Order: sequence, then C-alpha cells, then structure tokens
Amino acid sequence: MAVNIIDELEWREAVNQQTDAEGLRELTNEKAVSLYCGVDPTGDSMHIGHLIPFMVLKRFQLAGHRPVILIGGATGTIGDPSGRQSERSLQTLEQIQENVDKLTAQMKKLFITEGDNQIRLVNNYDWTHKINVIEFLRDYGKNFSINTMLAKDVVSSRLESGISFTEFSYQILQSLDYLHLYKHEDVQLQIGGSDQWGNITSGLDLIRKKEGSEAKAFGLTIPLMLKADGTKFGKTAGGAIWLDPNKTTPFEFYQFWANTDDRDVVKYLKYFTFLSKEQIEELAEKVQSEPHKREAQKALAEEMTRFVHGEELLEQAKRITAALFTGDIKSLSADEIEQGFKEMPTFESTLETKNIVDWLVEIGIEPSKRQAREDITKGAISMNGERVTDLELEVTPSLAIGGRFIIIRKGKKNYSLVKLSQ
Repeated sequence: MAVNIIDELEWREAVNQQTDAEGLRELTNEKAVSLYCGVDPTGDSMHIGHLIPFMVLKRFQLAGHRPVILIGGATGTIGDPSGRQSERSLQTLEQIQENVDKLTAQMKKLFITEGDNQIRLVNNYDWTHKINVIEFLRDYGKNFSINTMLAKDVVSSRLESGISFTEFSYQILQSLDYLHLYKHEDVQLQIGGSDQWGNITSGLDLIRKKEGSEAKAFGLTIPLMLKADGTKFGKTAGGAIWLDPNKTTPFEFYQFWANTDDRDVVKYLKYFTFLSKEQIEELAEKVQSEPHKREAQKALAEEMTRFVHGEELLEQAKRITAALFTGDIKSLSADEIEQGFKEMPTFESTLETKNIVDWLVEIGIEPSKRQAREDITKGAISMNGERVTDLELEVTPSLAIGGRFIIIRKGKKNYSLVKLSQ
C-alpha cells in the first residue's frame, strides 16, 4: 500500500500544526485532495525561504493530489504583517503585476503542468477587486471578532510598535481567499509556514460560518526552519539566495547547498529533496562515517540545483566547482568564469601588451616589482590555471578567456579576476 502523504511529511519532519490531523489523514486516504498555498508578489523572484511550503505542496502533487498556487495580486497590494515588526512599503499596481508574471513563470518551472493533478494558478485580485467596501463590511467583516483578531500572534506582536488598519485587515482577505477556493475550486486544505497559523485558522472559521459547521476544510503548517547555529534558514552574509539565476547564479545556488553544515544536511535532504527514505538514510550514515567526503552535501546541492535550474545549469555549476578545485580554469567559458569568480577580488586592465611584472603591479595584484619577481621566481603565480615562471612573459589581450577575463592565482588559494576593459 502506498504511504499516506501525512506519514511521508511526518517522516520528513515537515509538519508543525494541523487543525484536524485525524480528519486530514482520512480525507487524503479517500481522495485526491485539492489544496493551496499562497505567495504575495512583493518581489520579482522567490528565494529559498519561499520554497519551504511549496516543497510540501510539490510532495502532495507527486502523491497524486491537486495543488492550487495562489499568487496574491490583491493581498500583495496590502502586505502580510506576519513575521514583521514594521509596515511594508506599498508598491504600485504595475510593479505588483510585473512581479505576478515573474513568480508565475517560476512556479510553472517547479510544478507538474499537465495531467489530472497539474497545478492551477490563481490570482486573488480576480475575485477581490469585484467586492465593494459595503459588501466587504457587511458580508465578511461581520464574521470577524475584533477580540479574536487582536489575540492572533501576528497582530498582538505588533500592537506595541503599531499596525495600520490596512495590515490588520490582511487576515480577512486571506480568509476570503480560502472561502473562495473552497467554493469554486474544491480546495479543502491550506498549507503555509508556521507564521501563517492565525491566517489559516481565520479562513477555516469563515468557511464554517458561511458554509456550515460540517464543512470539511483543514489547515497544516510547516515548522520554522532554523540552522543548527540558531539562525534563520536561507539568510547568508551576502543576502537571500534567490531562485532567479540573474540574482543568484546557479553556481552560487549550488555552492550554498554544498556548504551546508553537517548538522543540518540530513534535515535538508529530508525536507528539500525527493530522494527516498533509504537513499537519505544511506547518506546520513556517510555523514557519520565519512564526513570529509561531503557526499550528503553534494547530493543535496545536485538535487536542489536540478530542481530549480534544470540539468544543463546543474552541469555548468559542477564544471565551475571542479575547475576551481583542480585549477583547470581554461576549461571554463567566459560566462562560467563570470559566475564562478563573482565574489572574488576583481581588477581592471587595459588591452595593451605589458610585461608580466609591470602588469601585476600596475593593476594592483602585487605591491611592488620586487615582490612580483619573487613570487614568479618561486612559482607562486598562475595565469588561467598555468604556472608563470618567465619574468619576461608578455601579457597580451589574446590570453584573456573569451576576450574578457584573465584569472590570476597567487599561492594555493588566492584567486583574482582581471577584467579587460572594452
């Protein structure tokens, strides 16, 4: 017998709270359930933190259930106060629409888009903008108790610093979304991050008030994901890890997962990959017995980069990684070098032909000609992966990879990217 999706999620430690665990288990055994998760178009790309609930949505889809993805063209104009200490800046409707289009394209890459359980993409602006203020207050506002709304964590945490009526009303709009999808798309389950519990339960209350107390609707939240050092998952010194390859290159994306702490890697394999229980347990064993090989991290990096960017960009990320490890820089294209050396010290050079010693000093890699000669003589300087030993070497534009870059390595690990000015 196939494993119930809830058992699968529990093994993967992906369940935080459920409104009715027994009822949801029965429902998922009985039928292919329509469920939804939402994201507001507050930016033009999702980052890996956004993936947390959508990985669960994808698991439901792979188990034969029917996911609905809501992109909040209406709620995005207001801003979800969840997890925030201050008001969001309001965006223009044009900016929100542009973000909606970009997030829609990202979702279509991640989810099955054909067959009975293909994703359905909806935008809450489509039904919300038709409601006038009198309808909103009479038909919906009447069903919400201010006392209950004030007691929700998302609001109570903001009472001291202040919350506008606009953000205070967010939970009414999200509840309205769940009611609409329950009635028109047969959606019986909403999932979200742990900070969405208040919004989800508000939606269930509204459904029962409007559709009757026996209405079969459920809520499930996902645990807050923290790293072993206690910091929030997905945040790095350099900022968020984006799904958009123009914001975070596939190489940087691959490296983020490849550098996962041993203490976190099994948790991430369970949560973010579609590897089987047996495969993950085997990798968990290797973390204990052969941690230096970092096989679990490599598997995690490969699975995630393939999932988000596809096979071709995964292979490119692996090529860059291998070239940096072996020093075989010449095997890379100019575009791959741009990705791989993005965070390394960068220098500018003209297209003129120069002696190697003069050139290294002129662009700033070496502090003096004496030091440059000493490093070359000792064999400490490599250019495009090849050691330089000739003090008379002429650096010419033809040495640049793709006519754009020369890579200098000083010592074993100190790489510099030299850009040829056009």
